[in-house]
Amino acid sequence: MLVARTPMVRGLARSATGPSVFTRNVGAMPQIAKAEGDISSVFASLSGETEQQLPVRYRELKKQLIAENADRVQASWNRLIESLKDGVEMAKVMREKMIPSVTFADLTSGKLNSKTVDTIKNRGTVVVRGVFSRSEALELKAQTRAYINANLSSTRHFKGQVFEIYWSPSQIKARGDPRMLSAQRALQRLWSGLPEQQTNTPMSYADRLRMRTPGDKSFALGPHVDGGSLERWEDPTYASCYTEILKGNWEGYNPFDARYRVDAVMDLYNSSGGCAAFREFQGWLSLSSCGPGEGTLRVNPLLKQATAYWFLRPFFSPPKHDSLSLDGWRLDLSSSRFPGSAQGRGQEMSDATHPHLQLQHSMVSAPRVEPGDFLVWHCDTIHAVDPVHNGTEDASVLYIPDTPLPIFLEAMEKNITKDDRA
Repeated sequence: MLVARTPMVRGLARSATGPSVFTRNVGAMPQIAKAEGDISSVFASLSGETEQQLPVRYRELKKQLIAENADRVQASWNRLIESLKDGVEMAKVMREKMIPSVTFADLTSGKLNSKTVDTIKNRGTVVVRGVFSRSEALELKAQTRAYINANLSSTRHFKGQVFEIYWSPSQIKARGDPRMLSAQRALQRLWSGLPEQQTNTPMSYADRLRMRTPGDKSFALGPHVDGGSLERWEDPTYASCYTEILKGNWEGYNPFDARYRVDAVMDLYNSSGGCAAFREFQGWLSLSSCGPGEGTLRVNPLLKQATAYWFLRPFFSPPKHDSLSLDGWRLDLSSSRFPGSAQGRGQEMSDATHPHLQLQHSMVSAPRVEPGDFLVWHCDTIHAVDPVHNGTEDASVLYIPDTPLPIFLEAMEKNITKDDRA
């Protein structure tokens, strides 16, 4: 008997060099069952949970990860904090202007210059303008709303704002459209460390949708990172993605090196609503005109610095005589605490757990998007949503992550556990 650790995936769509699409049904593969849930199942802050007290083994894990690099990691932390200060000051001034925008035509034709590519990699977020026309996107929204209304009584949702709908006609159409696949293929080329054939074929990844209403305060999902939480330190392969940070060389960390992410275990605890697939970029297709403060996405645009900080944060503590100080933090491997982390939950950040990020200043809203624009952000990007939707129209999106199909299929095969084979 074969048992897969990955979530059930019923259809995969792929386009090579043209608009042709094929599907592959892997839904018949035996799976370890996941409990049903909604988006609040993934995040402790949405479900009202308090911080988990972690077992002592996590203290030993810290010691193993730092090993003989203690002095180098301390020096690296000190440099990192200074770099973060500069980055936060930039975010205070530039706000959404820090997030680059490119046209669909320039992205897919290879016309992006090196400066633009560097900006995308540094910020970890980009808006791709005009993947769909405005009229097409608005028609997708109308179809989505009709589908929700017809199926509301049997659909799980978070307070009528985020819906556990994955296979509506509008979602299938948007995910499998040749233009969407072309944009995803171009974005995959920003990554390195893998053969081209592994990162040149997008998968049609099924994800949920959002139709956030004006005035909503309920879907106040705070700063977080997807792709598991404790898994990043606990799974040896996942931790290898951050080797340079652990060696005391955060400046040498390459967020776009995919070598170890392919085999990383991102869902050790089979969490309800969790994802085990490597998504190079999270993303959504906008079905609305939506700007800062209007129920949109907020991101931290300091990808390398912020990632190095939250990855090192569990290893450091403030001075005992002044626990509120942002200065003088020292390497401390005496506790099993991983701030903002919990088994079976996403990684969350707050001013209390990650004070040096100065989230009130470093989190910036995405630029205004129009129906048909595609917004994507790196899998390690800290992101959140506007706590209040102060706009006058719905903020509706179809979540469409960017996942390489060959890598996903390889991961599924490797994650199949041999239980009883005849």
